Amino acid sequence: MRVAVITDIHANLPALEAALAAIDGAGVHAVYCGGDLVGYGPHPNEVCDVIREREIPTIYGNYDHAIARDHEDCGCAYRDPQDQALGERSIAWTLQHTTAESKSFMRDLPFDIRFTLGDRRVRLVHGSPRKVNEYLFQDKPDSLYERLAARSDCDVLVFGHTHKPWIREIGGVLFVNCGSVGKPKDGDPRAAFAVLELDEGRVTASIERVPYDARAVADQVASSGLPGEFGERLLTAS
Repeated sequence: MRVAVITDIHANLPALEAALAAIDGAGVHAVYCGGDLVGYGPHPNEVCDVIREREIPTIYGNYDHAIARDHEDCGCAYRDPQDQALGERSIAWTLQHTTAESKSFMRDLPFDIRFTLGDRRVRLVHGSPRKVNEYLFQDKPDSLYERLAARSDCDVLVFGHTHKPWIREIGGVLFVNCGSVGKPKDGDPRAAFAVLELDEGRVTASIERVPYDARAVADQVASSGLPGEFGERLLTAS
């Protein structure tokens, strides 16, 4: 049995379509979504429509939670004042251009999803089991992940939010950061998603990458009224 997990689409419809096309051709039995459907990109409603129409089980990300409730703070950790200013422009644009129907859809999404692969318990969250906007970077201390492993009530913990994929087993739990479909930050501009596979009672994970026309999306970002920097970062995955 193989399961795909997509996350952090960030209103990038072509990246989502490329990822789903690859998943459809890969013999995957189910698809789950780890949230952040909107923000930074020019296609918030189109992305919500695809997720809804395909009935993909989905949780909310921190961006979805804010936009669905007309909040002006997405809970992102901006370290640079310029990034903070750009983030505020993204929030304002997304609030204005996301329909009531899309907001209602995101407002009804759950915090987490649990499912099983064989007898292995899988839990999908956006940031961490503790907070929707907690950043679980690979270089954080093992002691943090050992504590999370002890309290997460699962065998496989799948998440996103950092836009940087990694996979590692710590404390008896397989941690899987799926990266980002629509806004990678690991230097690889291709859409990223995770595939979980049950093999002789054990779950393994891999990160798959799919190319799409990032230049065309960058041009759409610029013409939409969003900051052009968001489009340029799609090309550099920074």
